[in-house]
Amino acid sequence: MIALRFYRIYDIGLEIDLDWLERELAASFHIARTSFRRVKPKSIIMDVPPLLIKMGRSTVEKAGRTFEFTVFARIFDIGVISLCFVYERPESDFALLEETALLFAEQEGLSDLFLSHLKTLTEMLKSHIRGFALSPGFFEDYTIYLTDWVDESIDPLPLLAGEKKNFSPQMREEILKGTQSYTKEDLAILSWDSALLCNPDSPTDLFDLIEFANVQVFELRYYDRELSRQMGKMYDDIVLADKLPPFRRRHRYRLIMMQLMQNNAEISEITEKVNNLIKVTEDIYYARVYASVLKMLRSGQWSESVSHKIEVIRDNYSMLSEEVRIQHSNYLEWIVIVLIALEIIMALVEGLM
Repeated sequence: MIALRFYRIYDIGLEIDLDWLERELAASFHIARTSFRRVKPKSIIMDVPPLLIKMGRSTVEKAGRTFEFTVFARIFDIGVISLCFVYERPESDFALLEETALLFAEQEGLSDLFLSHLKTLTEMLKSHIRGFALSPGFFEDYTIYLTDWVDESIDPLPLLAGEKKNFSPQMREEILKGTQSYTKEDLAILSWDSALLCNPDSPTDLFDLIEFANVQVFELRYYDRELSRQMGKMYDDIVLADKLPPFRRRHRYRLIMMQLMQNNAEISEITEKVNNLIKVTEDIYYARVYASVLKMLRSGQWSESVSHKIEVIRDNYSMLSEEVRIQHSNYLEWIVIVLIALEIIMALVEGLM
């Protein structure tokens, strides 16, 4: 058996009430909550298991062939939709898997299908999502290839790289360094935008772990971009405020500070949820797989970038707060000076009289 699983992940808002959504959609769709089958219940912890929706089947015409996909959507409470198109064949033929993978390299020919299902979902959900916002052009994509056997004679690089080349030893080492195994009968090669799983049993838990890691990194990418946007607006607002008269400038500074405080609180809360989306504790193999995927996707770099930008915003908040305090102090000093001057003038006038 061979299979290809094409994923695209989108951000659609700040928060989704999955309990309500599950009740609303149960009559129209086959719905389930994500659960891990092979591990002990305490080995993988999810505070709010995402909602899995089976959306039926769709077909794509490509290279004179018809490909039928089973379509799934997984909805996360942090405001994320993950769409997955699954193509399966009963043949145990690696050449067919490679041929199909190269045909859909970089998910070519699937964009319209993804956008069509995304539109269907968002039309259904947007009125019930806090802070609904969607950028269809900003997404994370990932592909998982599956075989139900291990064959050391095959070369997985064309499959994972999406092209047939005479790869250098350095490139080969880079692509294969994320390889993990639980037994001698299974193999997982984890790369930066794709993975090859060779397993006699359907490794549904590994599918989910890899998908969750991609969701986590995508959200870090999303909020890194959002923080960059907020920082640009913050600097523009400060420049405009500096051109105002003192009293209006101080009022404008306060408005900027209130907005910064609100944005910082929201993003800090959501990034905390993202970083704790899932915790792999007692299962060593799954922990290694999850850590390997996060490492290949550069999770640490995105997390550091988000933390740095949050710190920059906090520093600017402190700077504005100090500036407002100084201006207020100066304002009070001038009032005192004016009052003292008035007292002196009044005393002189009384003396002259």
